[in-house]
Order: sequence, then C-alpha cells, then structure tokens
Amino acid sequence: MLTNPILAIDGYKVSHREQYPQGTTRVYSNFTPRSDRFFSSPLPDGQLVFFGLQGFLQWFMVDLFNQQFFARPEEQVVGEYKALMDSYIGQDRVSVEHIRALHRLGYLPLHIKGLDEGSKVNMKVPVLTITNTRDEFFWLVNYLETVISAELWKASTNATIAHHYRKICQMWAARTCDDMTHLDFQSHDFSFRGMSGMHDVAQAGAGHLLSFKGTDNIPSILYAQRYYPTDGDYFVAGSIPATEHSVMCMGEQDAEIETFRRLIEDLYPQGLVSIVSDTWDYWRVLTEFTRELKAKIMARDGRVVFRPDSGDPVAILCGSGADDDRSPTRSAEEKGSVEVLWEIFGGTVNSKGYKVLDPHVGLIYGDSITLERAQEILRRLEAKGFASSNVVFGVGSFTYQYHTRDTFGFAMKATYGEVQGVGRPIFKQPKTDGGLKRSARGLLRVIRDERGDYQLLDNQSWQQERQGELKTRFLDGKLYHQESLEQVRQRLSATLAE
Repeated sequence: MLTNPILAIDGYKVSHREQYPQGTTRVYSNFTPRSDRFFSSPLPDGQLVFFGLQGFLQWFMVDLFNQQFFARPEEQVVGEYKALMDSYIGQDRVSVEHIRALHRLGYLPLHIKGLDEGSKVNMKVPVLTITNTRDEFFWLVNYLETVISAELWKASTNATIAHHYRKICQMWAARTCDDMTHLDFQSHDFSFRGMSGMHDVAQAGAGHLLSFKGTDNIPSILYAQRYYPTDGDYFVAGSIPATEHSVMCMGEQDAEIETFRRLIEDLYPQGLVSIVSDTWDYWRVLTEFTRELKAKIMARDGRVVFRPDSGDPVAILCGSGADDDRSPTRSAEEKGSVEVLWEIFGGTVNSKGYKVLDPHVGLIYGDSITLERAQEILRRLEAKGFASSNVVFGVGSFTYQYHTRDTFGFAMKATYGEVQGVGRPIFKQPKTDGGLKRSARGLLRVIRDERGDYQLLDNQSWQQERQGELKTRFLDGKLYHQESLEQVRQRLSATLAE
C-alpha cells in the first residue's frame, strides 16, 4: 500500500533531475491521446471523452500529498526516500535535498491546466498541461508523469466506451421508441469483480456514470459524490434487488419455480426485481414458469426482470432463427427471449409501430456484452419489430477491463523548457516511427474551431498560452474551476444532440 506519494514513480525518474542541462529552471509538458487505432465502435467518431482529472487532483495531488507527505515529519518522509534509494540505486548515490526542500516548501509548486471534463476531444489534442511555478522544482513536472498517466488514461477510456454504449442505445431508441426515459438505465455497470482493485473500481466506474445512472458498482457512486459533488440531494445512480446463482441453487433445482414464487410474491410483491434465470434450464423458465406464474406477475405493481447469464447474448435475446421467420413451429431458442415473453405477456405497439413488452416483465443480459453485440442485438430487435427499450445490458469487465493506455495512445511529453532563463521549444520526432509518437512543439494552446471542436496550436508565446480552453485546475497546492458530476454529465449529454 503506497503511503508516501513522492515514491509513486517509475524508477528511472529518480535520476532525471541531474540529467537535465545545468541551469534548467522550467519544464512544460502535456498529456495527450494520440490515436484511437485500437478502439472499435459501431458508431466511431475518433474522439475521446475526457474525464478523471478533478478526482485525481483532489485524491493524489491534494489529499495524499498533504496527509502522507507534507503533514508527516520531515525526517520521516526524507528518511523513507533515502532508505529506498540507497537499496534501489546504491548507497548515497541519490541526493535527498530536493525532497527535503519540497517538504519544507509545504505544497506542490505546479500549475496544471485542463480541458472541461465531459468534453469530447480529437486525437492529438492535449487534455492537460503541467509546468512548475518555482525554478528549483523544474524536476517535479515529469517526475509525476507516470502517476498522471496511470491515473487518467482509464477513467477517460471507460467514459468514452460508456458514451458509445449511450450513442448506440440512443440511436435505436430514436428509431424504435416513443420516448427516451429508459436510456439512463439501459446499460448497467457489472464490472466491479473484474477490475484491478478498489481504487480502479471506483475511478473507472465513475466513467460509466457520465452516460448512465444504472450501476452495481457502489464505490463509483461514492467516488462521484466525493470528488464531483453536486449541491442538494442529487441522484448519482441506482439499482434494484437482484438474485445470484447461489440464491437460486440454494433453493434447489426441483423447487426452482418456488424460488421464483417466493421472490415475486413474498419478498418483492411490488417494484422491480431481477431474477437470474439460467441456473439450470433457461428456456424452461421462460416458457413454463412464466405461464404458471403469469397471474402473479401481472398482478404485481412492478416488473419482473429475467436475467439470462450464459450463451450467445445476441441469440439468447433475439433468437437463433432468421429475423423474418414467423413460422409457428419455431422453438423458443429460435424465437429468442423477447419474442417468447411477447407471446406470453403481450404488450403494446408504439406510435412508430414497434412492440413494447408489457411493463410487468423485462430482460437484462449481463454476460460478455460488447459494443458490437449491443449494436447487433438492437438491430435485430428492430428487424423483428421490437422497440430497443425491451432489453437492458449488463456491461461488465469484458467491456471495461480489456483495454490499455494504448487504446487511445495516451502519452505525457515535454514540449518546452527554460535553461539559464532562455526558453526553448522541444519535441520528439523518431525516424523509426510512423508519426504516432511525433510530439507538439513549444508552449501549447487549445482553441475551438468554427464547428466547436478542440484544436491544438503549438509554438505559442506565453501570452497566447494563457488563453484558450485549457483552464487552471491546480495551482500551488489548490484546486480551481471545480465542477459537479451534474455539470460533467450535462456537457457530455449535449454532444449527443449535435
């Protein structure tokens, strides 16, 4: 467990301070998504949803540094640093005086500017810049590169993926639904158990909450409330009572229908309840149990949601047969879950001509959902004459964990420095690279073009750099221009109407 944040570095960062040219007094760097070459979506737009900076700044740059570095005795934190470096690099080979000087200063002498969170950003446009505010601490800028990268890439990546789920759901709702009231809950976060620890769960899960309000990831709700607080009793997210396989198994296979009966009659006689239905024979549940329990289900003031949890989600929901096959001899598997429930419970036909299941029943599929599968499910539902609102997706770690920093090519690079009081634009342009790693040059400014998209201007003067869309978010240990989850959500939501 990391306690001293000054040690949240790659090992090679230790020696960089002395490697800079003599007389270096400033380093100016940026954090930028460079490419979406690894990201696929049925509705690609080549943009990143920027998210996570405010939470990182509060948690790491303010709270953790204040509590575990500045508030602790100088000899203790300096001693920790020296003891590790003596064993890691060699006895007395790494100076500790710069660490001592930082502790005595009492704050991080940095200026971090960032774009508005919830904004959509083109590739190769920086989402933040960082520089030092005191000459002697030039080394601190890129010293923090590793932790900045580690903490920010995934929150933005998952916020982007969730946004694409929202785009897919919204597109099919516009075609097949009378209203959009179901959209906030059509993708439900099931990813907790497949993520990389509690902080990852909370931070990455908050990215899902920019586009949806359904989640089983309670730490992400707490994260959003703590780091993106909204005034008043603001609704962040919610869920419903739901079973798991241990519950169904404990009721025993021969008495499975009695477990269903107890759930819908005794425990949850009203409201929504989700029941995992494939513990043994899913199609028996959907074709036999539903008929036997139909009167009880229809008498409830609420919805019974059936949850298949295995098999091909497209085929389970939409059927293994052809979409235009209306043969009465088709099996339940060929018809698919939505059509089977329609035959038993009926429903209504909306103004656009699509079938909507009776509100007493519903479906959620929560295993191995991807953007491509979500698109195919909703496409096939339309082909079969059903509204997209008939299903909910449980989006898990199969979606949110199978990505890396390279999904959007995130990198933090220095583009400007000052040596002996003279500024120098710097850049990298490897001949062995195809252009991905070519950096911007000099001081940077981000503006909006005539379409409202962010565009990068490099080689700027300091006066120009102070303008544009990058706003001060952190300066000398304090946060600025903080925003609520509601503001971030509204900013991203507005892009769906563009």
